[in-house]
Amino acid sequence: MFLKICGITRLSDALHAVDHGAGALGFVFWPESPRHITAERAAAIIGALPRGVEAVGVFVNEPVEGVRAVVAQTGISTIQLHGDEAPAYAEALDRPVLRAVAVDRVEQAWAVWPPGTRLLMDAADPVRRGGTGKALDWQLAAVAARGRRVVLAGGLTPDNVAEAIRTVRPFGVDVSSGVEDAPGVKNTDKVARFLASARSAFEEH
Repeated sequence: MFLKICGITRLSDALHAVDHGAGALGFVFWPESPRHITAERAAAIIGALPRGVEAVGVFVNEPVEGVRAVVAQTGISTIQLHGDEAPAYAEALDRPVLRAVAVDRVEQAWAVWPPGTRLLMDAADPVRRGGTGKALDWQLAAVAARGRRVVLAGGLTPDNVAEAIRTVRPFGVDVSSGVEDAPGVKNTDKVARFLASARSAFEEH
């Protein structure tokens, strides 16, 4: 079970999510994102997290050297790629990789990305990249997820996450805009309800 709240910009939101069961938090280092966070601010938040929380750095077409610099400064433990990075890019990093892919490209990605790469099924958007609130076709996602450790994202909310998990049977779920009052500002009630519903649905299966 992988429960991730992405687009964290505030320490209070990070601690609240962890207190309610989030095992991973996402920090967006892409400057074009409305949820962009500086390495300095992310480092302060990550340094205050309990041990065992997976800090995920989200990047879009960032040079490997830039990613390494952010890793060194912040202590992020996982690299999430939302750009046009090639499979060889992952081999140049010394952290686990979570690769965002469109639902119709899971088969292809699974064949070419290095073993151990986790796949994040998200809505395809070449401009905004992620955090769009667009939902996937869950029936297609269910076929793509069969027998694979994939994470489901895209249009998830506290009200639909349980149904999404039951339909798709993913390894984990990732949410950003579906639990916000504004980009990068989480709604505490929505976060708590999302995590409770997701955990309950995973435990059923």
